[in-house]
Amino acid sequence: MLITIEKVLTVEQVNEARQKLASAEWVDGRVTAGYQAQDVKRNAQIPENSPVAKELGEMILAGLARSPRFMSAALPLRVFIRQLATTGQRIRTDLSATLFLTSPSEYDGGELIVEDSYGEKSVKLAAGDMVLYPATSLHRVEPVTRGNRVSSFFWIQSMIRQDAHRALLFELDASIQRLAGSEHAQSAPVKQSSVQLTGVYHNLLRQWAEM
Repeated sequence: MLITIEKVLTVEQVNEARQKLASAEWVDGRVTAGYQAQDVKRNAQIPENSPVAKELGEMILAGLARSPRFMSAALPLRVFIRQLATTGQRIRTDLSATLFLTSPSEYDGGELIVEDSYGEKSVKLAAGDMVLYPATSLHRVEPVTRGNRVSSFFWIQSMIRQDAHRALLFELDASIQRLAGSEHAQSAPVKQSSVQLTGVYHNLLRQWAEM
């Protein structure tokens, strides 16, 4: 399941991040690539121990915490941003996320291509928006033919290991929210249905959650 999450970062935060990144040190992205990826990976990245990486990582984590859609879709237990690698902490990477920091008008190419059971999906979002998808999905970034594509790529360990279970809980939560926001939300039948669905949601969460 591929989910778009808008405005993880505000316009002001994106501008601040871009300014800090413009003056930061960058290194060849192949320094952290696996053996098979080294021949195809062509990008630059901020070093793991960079103060800018740490500061922007904290900004992103705060933005994710403010997003109800992210919390509902990911049910996050831990978020792994690259600079945490040196801590030696091990996590299970259930979800991958790409947060765009440049607008589509600033560059040509650079589409994120994600493969799922329904074929390939092309993703190119507004600055500050993010796409979330299963970490098991094959993905690639098309070559950039004009300008620069700047983004943050990271992983999430969810409380729910199985993608299908997580997708079901996301849809169930969305249905509960639609009921709560409907014009008949205060009617007895709708309130009763909402309570029942909420109970089902939490029972499934308790049954499937892994810590």
